[in-house]
Amino acid sequence: MRNLLFVLLVAGCSCLAFAKDGANNGRSENGSGRLTKKEAEAESQRLWQACLRDLSAGLKNEWDAKEIRTGSKVLRLKAKVSGGKPVDGRSLYISMHGGGNATKELNDQQWNNQIRLYSPKEGVYVAPRAPTNTWNLWHEAHIDTLFDRLIEAAVALEGVNPNKVYLMGYSAGGDGVYQLAPRMADRWAAAAMMAGHPNEASPLNLRNIGFAIHMGALDSAYNRNEIARKWGLVLDSLRKADPQGYQHVVQLHEGRGHWMNREDSVAVPWMASFRRNPLPDRVVWKQDDVNHYSFYWLAVPAESAKTGGKWWSQEPETY
Repeated sequence: MRNLLFVLLVAGCSCLAFAKDGANNGRSENGSGRLTKKEAEAESQRLWQACLRDLSAGLKNEWDAKEIRTGSKVLRLKAKVSGGKPVDGRSLYISMHGGGNATKELNDQQWNNQIRLYSPKEGVYVAPRAPTNTWNLWHEAHIDTLFDRLIEAAVALEGVNPNKVYLMGYSAGGDGVYQLAPRMADRWAAAAMMAGHPNEASPLNLRNIGFAIHMGALDSAYNRNEIARKWGLVLDSLRKADPQGYQHVVQLHEGRGHWMNREDSVAVPWMASFRRNPLPDRVVWKQDDVNHYSFYWLAVPAESAKTGGKWWSQEPETY
């Protein structure tokens, strides 16, 4: 059931559930055997409301406790809400803290800082605490499931629009953005990476979201600044080859090192201008080392999901 519900959230298209739900048994009121547009819209809304009720019941305790769970992993949350609720629903910003391979105390300090670091004019701003204290704390395999549940809870209980979900992070949190923005691109409207390192991540999956890179021009540790420049060139090339995709901005802040003195906060209103397209005409999908079995409206059998495997919704001209 949760897979079905998340299909509704990710695709934003309740009619995908018609066959499984048995809606109207395939019969319309006019006896034609086909739903009219009005009937389809009404049925879609009914399924959506049923989805929200189920999610609310299943996730309310976790959301109220600000502890999202999967197996033995717990994602603790700090959250703040700003602005009035728009007609089309609230925005959700997931903001990942720095730290990484350090003590619990240092990572807790970074978490406490992250909730204060950015202030969107509107939306639910959430700073989660990574469940571990490892170097790759934001791109271990359990993060995907935890973030799925976080999004579901915010949609069902805070009135978040699933097409207005944004990902951001600083330092080790920026590492996570480099990894999770492509890996989970079908969840995001846009993402912003601050002061991180991509490791082995690829930008190919970013085709249908906005992606920002903010880096101190003097942030040379681990060659972060030069790698940010190279990613900018790669994204420029992808955009040139596919002008309808890969919207991006790359800014190296002159005179700044690892701390950009909040100059990177310009990423927040930039992201807010984007809306997720849950059913894009074209999808580019490259498997990460944490395999997924579906991406937007594409799916592959588990045995076909191999790290580095690539699928396109249509044959690209050049990559």
